[in-house]
Amino acid sequence: MLGSMMMRPLNIADILKFAAEIHPTGEVVSVRTEGDLHRQTYAEMALRVARLANALQAEGMQVGDRIATLAWNGYRHLELYYAISGAGGVCHTINPRLSAEQMTYIVTHAKDTMLFVDTTFVPLVNALRAQWPESLKVVVMTDRDHMPEGDFLCYEELLAAQSESFDWPELPEDTAAGLCYTSGTTGNPKGTLYTHRSTVLHAMTVGLSMPHVCQPGKRILPVVPLFHVNAWGLPFIALLTGASLVFPGGALDGASLFDLMENEDVYSAWGVPTVWLGLQGEMAKRGRMPHGLGDLVIGGSAAPASMITYFEENGVNVCHAWGMTEMSPVGTLGNLPVHLEDRTLEERVAIKSCQGRRIFGVDLKIVDEDGKRLPHDGEAAGELFVRGNNITAGYFENEEANAGAFDADGWFGTGDVATIDGHGYLTITDRAKDLIKSGGEWISSLDLENTVMAHPKVANCAVIAVAHPKWDERPLLVVVPGPDGTPEVSELMALLEEHFAKWQLPDDVVFVEELPMTATGKVSKLTLRKQFADHKLPDMV
Repeated sequence: MLGSMMMRPLNIADILKFAAEIHPTGEVVSVRTEGDLHRQTYAEMALRVARLANALQAEGMQVGDRIATLAWNGYRHLELYYAISGAGGVCHTINPRLSAEQMTYIVTHAKDTMLFVDTTFVPLVNALRAQWPESLKVVVMTDRDHMPEGDFLCYEELLAAQSESFDWPELPEDTAAGLCYTSGTTGNPKGTLYTHRSTVLHAMTVGLSMPHVCQPGKRILPVVPLFHVNAWGLPFIALLTGASLVFPGGALDGASLFDLMENEDVYSAWGVPTVWLGLQGEMAKRGRMPHGLGDLVIGGSAAPASMITYFEENGVNVCHAWGMTEMSPVGTLGNLPVHLEDRTLEERVAIKSCQGRRIFGVDLKIVDEDGKRLPHDGEAAGELFVRGNNITAGYFENEEANAGAFDADGWFGTGDVATIDGHGYLTITDRAKDLIKSGGEWISSLDLENTVMAHPKVANCAVIAVAHPKWDERPLLVVVPGPDGTPEVSELMALLEEHFAKWQLPDDVVFVEELPMTATGKVSKLTLRKQFADHKLPDMV
């Protein structure tokens, strides 16, 4: 027997309408490429988004058209999120850190019809435009006074010509709304095509899971970029819950972030560990935290225990999160439940060094090499599979990638190796391809890295496998020294010996000025493995 309740589609435009009516004084503060600071309320934003939706239709956008963006975190980029999807288009965010080859591939593969670009990236567009479809319209996100020369449309002029009223269509909730491509460690990038339903549900579940942050009066700084995986859903979470957004634009150095957080009374900041390493350095220089900072969400890659300890010691709650582009992206969150909040600092950090517990609507399982499900006992480790309302059912027009991405029951394979304990805490022990198999035994590069990062003279590090004639593979530790000098190898080995068996220790340590990074701010182990492919370990020389 079916129930008799109304079936109303979940539409992204309804989040905007809700924010304008219920949270009208919620604010969007943006560092602009023009050099100044811009402010507008959610009520004001709704009027500009209506103008933009009218402009998109006037330029010929049809339902299902992919409209690309190449921009920093700012109010115009946020407006595009709502205008494109709300009017029936697909907001395709492009990561400007991708290679020219990858960028050209995804513009072509997505069949983008328009591209909205910040002034910063105009030279990049000029360099690649000849390789892109001639029909692609390019709009520069600024006013007439700051427009560059060339065949471009002006964002503010498009808006000025339109009405502040727009009749938002009621779209089927499985209508495509957003498109984001993974940066791809091998092969071409793969696209994840989000729906209105998945986007709204993701915003609701993450907002529900973080009530101390996602509420009116709180100010959130998304350092995680709008150009990749929807800035972890914050463009939708904030408007739905009434929290304000403070956008840093392209100024992501420690000093700029510190000043913006201090001046705008930011309570919560979200980003990858490499960003917070820079902020830590600035905090050390000034000898304090930014005024008002009380919460930090760290994701994208594993946060070292030393980083979590640093912020927790200074009164900042750290929420270690995990997810993937294919998951909208948040899958787990690491805020402590009430019954664990009175634990000692050491106990809290140990728990928060895990990747947290699943949010509602996300199911997790781990399996062995034969696909057999493993127990959630905190001991068994296997490949992590996920399923849920916010998780992709297949890559955008890429059957080759889909063929190996799902198991027989339709669960998505993450490529992570993990344990899950009896309380639901997920611990990512490594990427499957980053595990080191030495003499038939597995060594976790992630565990070694997290331990080394606790050394005060280590700014960053990575552990990779190097081929070995006897043991098949052995770990190599690559270290970026900190500003206080280079640590002695003996110091690093002594630190590791406290936690690992002798056979798990790196066979060699190499010091470098910097580590190669992927387009999403993670250490590129693929590049490191190529760089050190011919490295001879001490016992091989």
